[in-house]
Amino acid sequence: MYLAAHMALLAALFCALAGSAVGAAQLWQGRTSDLRWLERAQALVSLCLIGASCVLMYALVTSDFTLEYVMNYTERALPLFYRTTAFWAGQAGSLLFWALMVSVCGTAFLFTRTYRELSVETRTWFLVFFLIILAFFGLLLSTWNDPFTMQRPAPADGHGLNPLLQNPGMIFHPPLLFLGYGGFVIPGCLALAQAMSDNREEMHWLDAARPFTLTGWLFLTAGIVLGGWWAYMELGWGGYWAWDPVENASLIPWLIGTAALHTGIVEQRRGKLHRTNIFLMALTTVSAFFATYLVRGNVVNSVHGYGEGNVGPYLLIFVLAFLAVIAFIAFRSRHDEDKELGGLETREGFIIMTVWLLIALCIVILTATLWPVISRLWTERPMGLDANFYNNVCLPLFTVLLALLLACPWLRWQGGLKDWKKFLITVAAFFGALVIFWRVGITKALPLMSASLCAAILASMVMLLAEKSTRAWRPAVMACLVHISVALMALGISFSGPYKQEVEVELSRGQVTQVGPYSVTLSNMYEGRGANYDYIEAELQVSKDGKVVSVLAPQRRLYDKWQRSAFSEATTYPSLGSEFYATLLGVSGDSAVLRMSSNPLVNWLWIGGALMSLAPFIGLTRKRRPSSKAEEKASEAV
Repeated sequence: MYLAAHMALLAALFCALAGSAVGAAQLWQGRTSDLRWLERAQALVSLCLIGASCVLMYALVTSDFTLEYVMNYTERALPLFYRTTAFWAGQAGSLLFWALMVSVCGTAFLFTRTYRELSVETRTWFLVFFLIILAFFGLLLSTWNDPFTMQRPAPADGHGLNPLLQNPGMIFHPPLLFLGYGGFVIPGCLALAQAMSDNREEMHWLDAARPFTLTGWLFLTAGIVLGGWWAYMELGWGGYWAWDPVENASLIPWLIGTAALHTGIVEQRRGKLHRTNIFLMALTTVSAFFATYLVRGNVVNSVHGYGEGNVGPYLLIFVLAFLAVIAFIAFRSRHDEDKELGGLETREGFIIMTVWLLIALCIVILTATLWPVISRLWTERPMGLDANFYNNVCLPLFTVLLALLLACPWLRWQGGLKDWKKFLITVAAFFGALVIFWRVGITKALPLMSASLCAAILASMVMLLAEKSTRAWRPAVMACLVHISVALMALGISFSGPYKQEVEVELSRGQVTQVGPYSVTLSNMYEGRGANYDYIEAELQVSKDGKVVSVLAPQRRLYDKWQRSAFSEATTYPSLGSEFYATLLGVSGDSAVLRMSSNPLVNWLWIGGALMSLAPFIGLTRKRRPSSKAEEKASEAV
């Protein structure tokens, strides 16, 4: 069975290579009338990857330790829920899952009406690019990262799953990221394909790939937000973003993809930035592979990176080659790029400034992430940059983005304000929020500014949604909701970080301590046994304003297969105001050592993230655009 699965991976590699070669030969010879072989090759690749994935999942569920992958990431005592999520716990399995998601997205695109309406030449180029990507996956999976490597005799039990991965977020976070990466492959390849065919009479690639672009973006957004929540709940340090290299690796494609969405608006509305848009959309796909290079190439140290396999050089070669290809294709495009861009007083100018800021953030984050590698050029003791650097450089840039977001909706494409009265109300909301926040004790400059901008953005978006012309066009509603979610997330970040109140204290039974607005009493301590771990539990009575609001039980766990390290299981008392957070660090006699914090407005980060992940579903289909004056008003809201 496992030999057949390995052969399926080889077959996927062969079909992808053969299909891309046939397509390239047809394009070279000017024969693009027959797509059957390319489409069949894509279908066969999908079938092979689905078959191999089913075999690996069966091995994980049945705990078949003849597979090294199953042995390395599961054990008999591991609950079924986590045995299935071990599919993407390791390098080989996660690559297989990513390849499966890319292939499934490509197959789904072949069955759409928009694909059939494209010219044959564009479809041929698309399949050539797409199959080359799948061939690279097939090469990785059938050589250096084969998930079906067997061992004889099979051990009685496996090594077990890393306790940090034994969390409900494990079933959602990695798949959402891979779905996001897979979704962006479609518009990336389609942009390159239409640039090569240069057919101006067919549907524009932005419209043809719109559902995949938006779903790729929303899945990637959801994966990043869920990853932050996972870190907050599982790692036990009370934070949600540490600027770890792997976290940065997922953020870079999101920033580039967001920039591409905005340049797409300029191209559709103003007929400009055609080459730039092709480059950015394809760069989003390349950056996902570069993120994989950071995670799996042993480039930088990370608390949750992969160190298996020697795929780093091959990933880097693929990234550099693909980058050269997209740069060549984007800048050879024969579309007119001589149109003058709008000035700073126009909506177009503000959108372009937004794109430049997003790209600047990418460059800063990428440079800082690679700093240990770069600094080796002049020192034998390279050092990484800590979170303070990122916060001091990136957070002010994000605050500038909020300011652009505040003003941009009220500008016309041709320049000038479209509604002086509502713009003045927005400005008044900013200064009013500034005064209120200052009066309640928010005196730090950056949180004060960003929180006030968030309040004004919320007021601005509410006024836009109150307009009938905005509600009549789905993309306008989607844009407003996404911008509202940005404001909610930024509001949560503005308060939960700088104004977090944290204590680390040793409490004996019955002793009370104060954490922000909460009084905490250690009621008792217990010992117990879980499915595959022993634990110590501290029972905490949490009171606010003299009333008991919750009883929490943070744990310290020692897993059977991970005896060298103890792991914390944090607990929270949720609140839309200040959330209480507790972690058990250890036990000293009859006392418990606890880290507890009060995190103001942290849940608005998750609320905003959830809204940002759901809002794009509204804009997947345009239906019909409003007409006449209503059309002009609605389009101004996007």
